[in-house]
Amino acid sequence: MADKQINTAAHLPEHGPLNDEGREILLSLKNVDITFGKDENAVRAVKNASFDILKGETFSLVGESGSGKTTIGRAVIRVNPCAAGEIDYRGVRISGKIPKSLDREVIRNIQMVFQDPAASLNERATVDYIISEGLYNFHLFENEADRVRKVETIIDEVGLLPEHLTRYPHEFSGGQRQRIGLARAMVMEPELVIADEPISALDVSIRAQVLNLMKKFQKERDITYLFIAHDLSIVRFISDRIAVIYKGDIVEIAETDELFNFPLHPYTRSLISAIPIPDPKLEKHKVLFTYDPSIHDYSVDKPSLQDIGHHHYVFGNAKEIEEYKARRAEDVPLKSITILGEGEEAPSSVSEDVSVSEDFLRTPVHDTGSIWLAVLSFFLPLLGLAGALLYKHYRHFRNYRMCRKGTIAGFAVLGAILVLFGIFLLLSVL
Repeated sequence: MADKQINTAAHLPEHGPLNDEGREILLSLKNVDITFGKDENAVRAVKNASFDILKGETFSLVGESGSGKTTIGRAVIRVNPCAAGEIDYRGVRISGKIPKSLDREVIRNIQMVFQDPAASLNERATVDYIISEGLYNFHLFENEADRVRKVETIIDEVGLLPEHLTRYPHEFSGGQRQRIGLARAMVMEPELVIADEPISALDVSIRAQVLNLMKKFQKERDITYLFIAHDLSIVRFISDRIAVIYKGDIVEIAETDELFNFPLHPYTRSLISAIPIPDPKLEKHKVLFTYDPSIHDYSVDKPSLQDIGHHHYVFGNAKEIEEYKARRAEDVPLKSITILGEGEEAPSSVSEDVSVSEDFLRTPVHDTGSIWLAVLSFFLPLLGLAGALLYKHYRHFRNYRMCRKGTIAGFAVLGAILVLFGIFLLLSVL
């Protein structure tokens, strides 16, 4: 259990509480709920989220779009309020209403690197001012020479040049903008950096450079990262521990190797199976593991996040937790990616979709989709309708589409003529 400390204070203590292994807990989420809207329109974006981030580690939060990853990150920097639960930093509650002195210390110690490097930078400010803004606000320099030295040092460490300081963000590429954002965060000498998908908008080669830069800062400055991402292949490279979130619920937490070798929750397995394989031949024959939430029956036995051993937490009810424990006790790595061999058929759920697609693409030689079929169907819509049905029956799908297009246009024009004729006839009678 973590050491007990006073949970409210005007200032942060020098160190946070310790876990059972004697490691410092820097950030702790305790049964956090985050809700948007009120009354009937209320939406629970995050439900009962609980996890600890240890000092010096990279803790990754992974899930698909809309799962609540960024919502949690914004709650840590006090942008999104917590509807329930609390967030502790070094054992002191930082969620909700806190003293102004504590708020300034939190801002000073927790920085964020945003997903969109263009939208997160002030287009009207020079790079020099963007990086110096935090230094100005917190008076983190002795004089102008000291400020210039700090800015030039950090700009050099992120791989940019001093002459870049007089330029504006729109003059840089995406990768360079993200380096500016990283420099803006690191010049504050933070203890915790929340990286909200910092490489998703970058080219593949630039991604590796930014990740290596982040690891360099972590090694040199003992920085702790909350790394938010949806790509498990990237997360595996940079993370010490990983939490998987699905529709606001933390469904699994484990160390990186543990999670990839023993992904117990089916949603985690589906994320791992979606990781692209570099070999196109293998990728072509890969069978995706699809997660179906309806397999869970939580109508009576409610789920919770439970420790199944090996510092591995899984979300499930009592019956599922026992199954997860038994599966983990076998100590046999679980296979989430299946590659079909030559001539091997996919599972029925997959083979049906493949067969439909192949039938549609397996068109006859004379299925050209000639424009003259549409023209003929336009002037003779009844004949076009008969031709469309006939072509569809014999899988001439391109010809069928042209006949259908001409027939619809022909009937529309014919209908319009009949309506106009009826109007003229009515007017002549009156």
